[in-house]
Amino acid sequence: MSQEVLFTWSGGKDSALALYELLRIGGSTVASLLTTLSEDYDRISMHGVRRILLEQQAQSLGFPLETVFIPKEADNTIYESRMSEILNQYKRAGISTIVFGDIFLSDLRAYREENLSRIAMNALFPLWGMDTGELAERFIELGFAAIVTCVDGDVLDETFAGSLYNRDFLSRLPQEVDPCGENGEFHTFVFDGPLFSRRIQFEKGEVVLRNERFYFCDLIP
Repeated sequence: MSQEVLFTWSGGKDSALALYELLRIGGSTVASLLTTLSEDYDRISMHGVRRILLEQQAQSLGFPLETVFIPKEADNTIYESRMSEILNQYKRAGISTIVFGDIFLSDLRAYREENLSRIAMNALFPLWGMDTGELAERFIELGFAAIVTCVDGDVLDETFAGSLYNRDFLSRLPQEVDPCGENGEFHTFVFDGPLFSRRIQFEKGEVVLRNERFYFCDLIP
């Protein structure tokens, strides 16, 4: 019997791979994609992608979209409060499992599991423990297409923002940078691939520096 799940969706490659793996394994039906957006910018948190492109993603994937708006200066208390409000709605509808695309950050996994345990919900991690180099290669081999929308200026320079996530990009990464950006080194937006019914169309806009650290490449629908 298939279980209905709520899928946390960032719009990036790890989410796409986790969704692909979840559907490949089978046994789960996605009730909705859940995405946090910046209340101040109306964009995907940390990825900096406009909400309209997120909505086009969900439509192309064929899943309903659930959004949670978080203020840009929000602390964990505000984040957890707003997430709990949404999660409790799904729990009342009979959904008890939340899917995440995390790969190896044990402290983040523990944080998610602890928060969910408070409301008697479970976490599922389809990519957990997999080799990130192999995952990066698999993403490309499967035919997914993504663009780098945000880079951490402490580890990568601004020329990486706006790059396509491909083998050339991976070859340019410093050795200490994770190929999936699992430590937050960069974030992506997936615009095509085997799960998509149609390619998401956009143009690259300007690259801007925010908080004197993060370079964001704007994507214009």
